[in-house]
Amino acid sequence: MYLNCKTYFSFRYGTFATDELVNYGVEMGAAAMAITNINSTADTWDFYDSCKQAGIRPLLGVEIRNEDQFMYVLVAMNMNGVQKINLFLSQHLQYKTSFPERASITNDVWVVYALGTFSPDELAANELIGVQVSEVNKLMNAGCIAHPTKFVVRQPVTYKDATSYNLHRLLRAIDKNILLSKQEATHIAGNKETFIAPAKILEAFQKYPQIITNTLQVVDTCSYEIDFNKDKNKKVYSATLEDDRILLEKLAIDGMRYRFGTRNKEAQRRVAKELEIINKLGFNAYFLITWDVIRYAQSRGFFHVGRGSGANSVVAYCLQITDVNPIELDLYFERFLNPYRTSPPDFDIDFSWQDRDEVIDYIFKRYGKEHVALLGMFSTFQYNAVLRELGKVFGLPKHEVDAIANNPNATLLDDKIQRLILKYGNLMRNFPNYTSIHPGGMLISEEPIYQYTALEMPPKGFATTQIDMFGAEKVGLYKLDILSQRGLGHIKDAIQLVRQNKEISVDIHAVEKMKKDAKVAEQIRRADTIGCFYIESPAMRQLLKKLRCDSYITLVAASSIIRPGVSQSGMMRQYIERFHHPDGFEYLHPKMKELLEETYGVMVYQEDVIKVAHHFAGLDMGEADVLRRAMSGKYRGRKEFEKIRDQFFDNCKQFGYADELTKEVWRQIESFGGYSFSKAHSASFAVESYQSLFLKTYYPMEFMVAVINNFGGFYSTELYVHELRRAGAIVHAPCVNNSDELTNIESNQVYLGFVHIKSIEKDVIQQLLQERNNNGWYQSLEDLVKRTGIGQEQLNTLIRVGALRFTGKNKKELLWHANFFHKRVQHTAVAKATTLFEEPAKDFQLPVLYHSAMEDALDELELLGFPLCDPFSLVDADTNAFVKASQFEAHLGKQVDVLVYYITEKPVRTKKGDVMYFGTFIDSNGDWVDTVHFPDVAVKHRLTGRGYYHIRGKVVEEFGVYTLEAVWMKKLGLKQVV
Repeated sequence: MYLNCKTYFSFRYGTFATDELVNYGVEMGAAAMAITNINSTADTWDFYDSCKQAGIRPLLGVEIRNEDQFMYVLVAMNMNGVQKINLFLSQHLQYKTSFPERASITNDVWVVYALGTFSPDELAANELIGVQVSEVNKLMNAGCIAHPTKFVVRQPVTYKDATSYNLHRLLRAIDKNILLSKQEATHIAGNKETFIAPAKILEAFQKYPQIITNTLQVVDTCSYEIDFNKDKNKKVYSATLEDDRILLEKLAIDGMRYRFGTRNKEAQRRVAKELEIINKLGFNAYFLITWDVIRYAQSRGFFHVGRGSGANSVVAYCLQITDVNPIELDLYFERFLNPYRTSPPDFDIDFSWQDRDEVIDYIFKRYGKEHVALLGMFSTFQYNAVLRELGKVFGLPKHEVDAIANNPNATLLDDKIQRLILKYGNLMRNFPNYTSIHPGGMLISEEPIYQYTALEMPPKGFATTQIDMFGAEKVGLYKLDILSQRGLGHIKDAIQLVRQNKEISVDIHAVEKMKKDAKVAEQIRRADTIGCFYIESPAMRQLLKKLRCDSYITLVAASSIIRPGVSQSGMMRQYIERFHHPDGFEYLHPKMKELLEETYGVMVYQEDVIKVAHHFAGLDMGEADVLRRAMSGKYRGRKEFEKIRDQFFDNCKQFGYADELTKEVWRQIESFGGYSFSKAHSASFAVESYQSLFLKTYYPMEFMVAVINNFGGFYSTELYVHELRRAGAIVHAPCVNNSDELTNIESNQVYLGFVHIKSIEKDVIQQLLQERNNNGWYQSLEDLVKRTGIGQEQLNTLIRVGALRFTGKNKKELLWHANFFHKRVQHTAVAKATTLFEEPAKDFQLPVLYHSAMEDALDELELLGFPLCDPFSLVDADTNAFVKASQFEAHLGKQVDVLVYYITEKPVRTKKGDVMYFGTFIDSNGDWVDTVHFPDVAVKHRLTGRGYYHIRGKVVEEFGVYTLEAVWMKKLGLKQVV
């Protein structure tokens, strides 16, 4: 009966959650239902699973539309039909072509048209005409009598009741970006598209019992066989499963000799154990595919970092998938693989943002577009955005929309509209809004990918699944993460710059030497880490100082305890205290000392949680792995988490633990939810941090140029230029004769790249560089204009940024000459059309045009976004009148005044919901000043972004780190141009 049901995965149309649709169908007496979302099969497998659990028959299909025009419903008869539907969808969605009037699918799929679309005698065997309850009175003239087998019941289900119908209308208005009052009938579902009880449907079609029979026969023809517990990833890398086993063993043993030598018995034992389990669980191909991707990247000179739970594996270390030695770190093997685990271990492979797309392209070509896709994900409606969207739909002026978004309790003139916005905003929250791309997930399937999902083609240009990670895992497809990050770009480009500028080749993989390097250790201890991957943020720099971090092991711990789950629960502070006073505390329980002695009784890693769950609370490894996945956010809901929690408390009660002890241990576990790191993950980050630190320690100028050229990091380009200058570089403004598109370095001379100039056009940059490379340096302003044909506006921009200073003229003189010369060129072009000879231009004498350094700085602020001079030379204040960061120790506990330059801020909410800030600044010596602005001060004295601040506050200290607790603040201006 219900051959045309939709959920909210008919984006901005449907109103049912998937399980809600199934549950309501059961409540209404449905024995079978078809999922037919508009041009989407995104929740097919969730629907299938929900139906199976509810004891009703699932039918899998799709509703095809061209914009608002209903075309037909497709319902798969079997798994072949599912694949055909997904392929049909993909072909049109990827190439953005309209769907045909008649579906070009003949076998394994039912095609159901709307009543009146085609005459029944035109239809093929698998084509039918769907009749709604409201259309029964039209059947007499539709050919039903002559062709009784071609008609079925098609009762669309889009909403549940009047409230959800209103919600549907609002979703459609948002989709169309129109006022609700401007909505047309073609934009929305019919007013009868809801569940009608089976008895009422039978009553409506009592004169046409054949239609009921036809419908039931369609339902009976639909059957699907899919084993959710069976791995659907590509199973064979080489020719056979046995060949895969032999190849992986050979590669692992060869890699073990490279990593450990030939006499390391523990490595041999561990490799043999892992290979046995990898083979037993059927993951040989997964490892080989990952190795193949790494091998390709290495052949192209790309750098990578392998992380995720797979980094717990010695085999992964031997295959150079990761650079983390699990034996050195005593990584917990069961976090990597255990007999209870049905999904492959998780490899996250980071590449430079410049190289990632080529790696993805290789995977598509190597394993075939029929089997490879990027993983999709869903952007959802969130509360503030929903309120704004609904405000527009209801026609509220912007200031009223802002008022509601900023304060849902705000009182508007029309309380009724406000109540509606709040009501439907709550209902709409977390609805899927549109399909996007998972940050790095890729699927490589054994069967064609269309067996499980339709594919779309986002602007990125790689086919992307309609199902998300959870849908993929449900069906048995597990992602390989191919990620990008700027940090690897820093490393790659820095190595190239060192080779060019110093003729030195850096072995960036000699990580063991870096870990033992005294200068690198001192660099970490000082937290001189700006530009270094993962350890440059203000919070991380403070943590490194508090831990007096100078070793790899400590850095691994720091990489994890900085995560919100550990830090916000108070366990980060507890860890630091115990780190400094290892004999000054008591463990919660003797078992905790046995399990967590390395981390002073504090759960820092996911492995710690698994150990506690297994050895302290008696959960088996399968349950512990579910707990690990639930706490790392790899389940959609909290059902699994809650089930494990109940088991945890029951077990602890049986062991006789005190309730307070159990509650405290669980509190620490639960605080990890969504934020925890595996130890291997932290160790992988720490390896990259050491590589960055090594380059920053020994080649600071080249390293900072690489950071600037990769446009990535925690801070702005201005701060990285500041660091570059501190490293000894002489930084020059862009120059038409010395600059490139990106920033370059020769010896200690650095020229900023043209790319940093705001409003300069890319075509102009390319023309400048191409002409200079072909025909040499520019000799004068006139030479530049003649050779490049640069327009007046772009030329003026180059002059104002100082790019023509080689001429020896100041900017005002150059601007005068540039505009005069442009006019003369235009006049000459006209004159050449009427005369054979160009007349010499008359010379002229300019008056003295003065230009100040302050004017240069203001031009740089406008065109580059920051001045190239000392920023404190511009502030309207005496820098000597203020306390410097280097003097904080002498003023501990006292109130001082500082003059600082804004770098960044971090707003946080207190337990009461008030906003406070952590500020990061530099003083006139270039040293860091970290500030705390508690809620009462934050309200009275707001940080308003970039600029200079006079801050008054109390100097406080914690674990050797000095901070200023602000009590008063004032923003200062620039000096006047003289």
